[in-house]
Amino acid sequence: MWLRLLMLLTGLVALAGVWTFTLISKRFEEVAAGALPLEPRSFDSLTVVTVGTGGTFENHLRRGPAVVVARGERMLLVDAGRGVAEALRAAAIPVQQPEAVLLTSLLPENTVGLDDLVLTRALAAEAAPLAVWGPEGTRRLVEGLLSAHAGGFGAARASGLVEAVPVEASELSDARSLEVAGLDVQPKRLPDGPLEALAWRIEADGRAVLVSSVGFAPDALVEHGRGARLWVHEALYGAALDAALEQGAERPEVLRREAAWHTRLEDAGTLASRMGVRKLVLMRLRPPPVYDFQYRNVVEDFRGEVVIAEDGLEIRP
Repeated sequence: MWLRLLMLLTGLVALAGVWTFTLISKRFEEVAAGALPLEPRSFDSLTVVTVGTGGTFENHLRRGPAVVVARGERMLLVDAGRGVAEALRAAAIPVQQPEAVLLTSLLPENTVGLDDLVLTRALAAEAAPLAVWGPEGTRRLVEGLLSAHAGGFGAARASGLVEAVPVEASELSDARSLEVAGLDVQPKRLPDGPLEALAWRIEADGRAVLVSSVGFAPDALVEHGRGARLWVHEALYGAALDAALEQGAERPEVLRREAAWHTRLEDAGTLASRMGVRKLVLMRLRPPPVYDFQYRNVVEDFRGEVVIAEDGLEIRP
């Protein structure tokens, strides 16, 4: 009997040791995954990665808006919202791999991650220059960002803690097409809004994607996206807004004005059908959905695929 009890205790101790070792190993792997250098990602065909899908307000489940468009090892980033460096790592993309940032507008939700991106890239060895393209005001924004960090960044450079990462800012309208990171990039100015905004059409291998973030110029969006295979956009659930207004929401006029900036979720499918896209990818949703089907079923007049994007989702047009 004592022998059996001893064997049982020995087995329990061994089992506890195995579990402890497993937990320690898993924790070590998790910590190492956040610190070790990443190998460059490569994509066989044109691919969209929604690295950050949140919007204006903080959301612990979604980082700020940021979309990677890539082919092969070359890629660009559309917008740079909160936590963009962590969002790229979570998607297994080295922070130094995107060659350019395309800004859809200068709303803070699109730009607050720029300093995060620039300064984190400076920690990487042999980081390439970063191009930032956007609407009028982009140069002033980037210059102000670099000026704000000049003291700390200069001291870090002088001490050899970080490398210099040149940032080149350019301002665009729809009058010019570019080749960025080996991709054909066509900006489109969206008129009649409260601020300058651009929609970005990106093409490679005969396929095109459209990425945009405001809804106050639907006809211009449709024109620019016509024939694209995939449209990445934002939306506001109109029924939720209407319910809030009916229930006496505070500052109703502010809500109505903000709503005028955005595409209603109920109308997104109609616009996607007019473009002829095959996939409608929705992010920056207001309010964020609890379950995907809640919003997917609201999109009307669209026979293609509706994707409610989450951080790190990879989609091929």
